[in-house]
Amino acid sequence: MAAAPKSLIATQFHDHARLRRRGWYWLTPMVVLVLYLCVMGAFFWLQRIHDDSVMFVTIDQELRQQRLIWVVLALSCVIVISLLALWRHTRYRSDAEAAQIAETSFRRAMENSMSTGMRVLDMEGRIAYVNPAFCRMIGWNEADLIGRSAPFPYWVPGRYEQHQHTLDLLMSGNAPSSGLEVESQRRDGSRFTARMYVSPLLDPNGEQIGWMTSMTDITEPKRIREALTAAHERFMTVLEGLDDAISVTADTQDGLELLFANRTYRRVFGAQTDGHEELLAGRRGRFTDESVEVFAPSVQRWFEVHHRMLAWTDGRRVRLQVARDITERRNHEEASRVQQEKIQLTSRLTTMGEMASSLAHELNQPLTAIANYSMGAVAMVRAGVADPERLLPALEKAAAQAERAGKIISRIREFVKRSEPRRQPVSIERILDNAVGFAEIDARKRRIAIEQRVPEGLPEVLADPILIEQVLLNLLKNGLEAMENSAVDTLQVVVQQHENQLEVAVIDAGHGLADPERLFEPFFSTKSEGLGMGLNICRTIIESHHGRLWAQPNPAGGTIFRFTLPCATPQASAPHDKSEELPA
Repeated sequence: MAAAPKSLIATQFHDHARLRRRGWYWLTPMVVLVLYLCVMGAFFWLQRIHDDSVMFVTIDQELRQQRLIWVVLALSCVIVISLLALWRHTRYRSDAEAAQIAETSFRRAMENSMSTGMRVLDMEGRIAYVNPAFCRMIGWNEADLIGRSAPFPYWVPGRYEQHQHTLDLLMSGNAPSSGLEVESQRRDGSRFTARMYVSPLLDPNGEQIGWMTSMTDITEPKRIREALTAAHERFMTVLEGLDDAISVTADTQDGLELLFANRTYRRVFGAQTDGHEELLAGRRGRFTDESVEVFAPSVQRWFEVHHRMLAWTDGRRVRLQVARDITERRNHEEASRVQQEKIQLTSRLTTMGEMASSLAHELNQPLTAIANYSMGAVAMVRAGVADPERLLPALEKAAAQAERAGKIISRIREFVKRSEPRRQPVSIERILDNAVGFAEIDARKRRIAIEQRVPEGLPEVLADPILIEQVLLNLLKNGLEAMENSAVDTLQVVVQQHENQLEVAVIDAGHGLADPERLFEPFFSTKSEGLGMGLNICRTIIESHHGRLWAQPNPAGGTIFRFTLPCATPQASAPHDKSEELPA
């Protein structure tokens, strides 16, 4: 196999270095040699003259010897001076060579320590130089690469045309400054991706003699970048596919600057900051962790809005806003509220229907008394014995019975009338009196007493009195029905205060319940004629008042129903919401 032709690049640098080594140091030995030859020639010439001429006959032997000594001394001085000059020049060259060797070793150490592969191509496209990093990168030795022409051994089989196109682009000087991404194959068959940068290689005279390329293995960074790009694309796909309107803005001197908006936000509000600012709802500068419901007049829709402060990619503090369209939910809630009011009204009417006979009996007594007192007063007037002292007591009793009947009718009208739910501070004693007033009608019929235990000085509760009366009356009725065949004839109503809540307990001594929690399931009832909706409605009413209704067995026999209501004036101030203040 013929040896590969060597590159001319190294030869050119050697020639240039050889030219730079030529200096004037060679003149000194030449001068010494010439002087020495001159002196020796003169010496022989003088000797010949001495032998052939009569000038020196009169000169004695001593003078001739002195002259010879002076000539020899002069020649010796010249030789010593020449040797000193040669020694000085030799030392200078020795120092220069040591510095050159150190510089060469230092540069070679740097080349060997580099992780970037370096390669030099001459103007004919042959490899003139490779550093160890390049050899380690592709797995081929320097001896296998120097002097090789295309196709190179690290080209990927089957892609020679693509590699040749890259080489032509490189050799034409049109390689981009940002580098080229190339795929190469190692000696063991594995492949890697590298980024290659190209620059012209100039000789000491400034003429281009080749191309210098640097290669860096970017297989792992490329994999990480592709993974990050894929993750970013997935993340953006999720954000763009969300039904929530997501926007990010930053405060500037000219107002809000929209940094990001997903597809839903752009569809609803456009690519402007008006929607974001509209959903801020005047809370600019102070956010809480809780969401708020905001109505956007520009689009006539309700949104549940979450605000967050976060650090943007450039370090700025920005506002992240997530708005969920809850218009349909609000409409359903409104329809459900109206339906719940109808159910509650129906429940009250049903309760009054169940108590109709007892109410009729309760009203019949005062009405009968009024009729009797009135007839007695009429008879006394007709008989002419209208003595005021005898007539006034009868009229006063009739008026008292009429007032009693009026209170019963007024209470019934207030209980069954349809009105908007309205929470207000109300005394728990008032609610108990009205509910017990209704329940006592049925209690007297069953010969059961209702005992109230209400401490003094209780705070008012924040509630709708009619709805709470409905709950309490329903619980009292259930307790009275459960105690119909009980030996105990007292139903207890106990009120206690627990921090910022009042707890009302209805304690009966009836037959008890095996599973109290099932009582609150819709359409579950222990009565043969019950629909199983009364207690479920009661729990809904109490929970809408931010309270709790539950049942538990009575240790003495029977069942205890308890519910809680929040106080209108809390004893301790509520903790401040955690908020984040924006810098001014």
